[in-house]
Amino acid sequence: MEIPLWFALLVVSYLGVKLIRPPAWLIAVLLLGGFLLADSVLAPAINTFVK
Repeated sequence: MEIPLWFALLVVSYLGVKLIRPPAWLIAVLLLGGFLLADSVLAPAINTFVK
């Protein structure tokens, strides 16, 4: 069974917000931080660390 990555992330994030109830500012900081890090000079270093 193959499910798209976007759908899996959507389900996990929905359940995380519903069950854990983090503050909205924390969600915004994580999204913005991830977006900014993905396009920075640190992206290759993070990529090798994650893999």
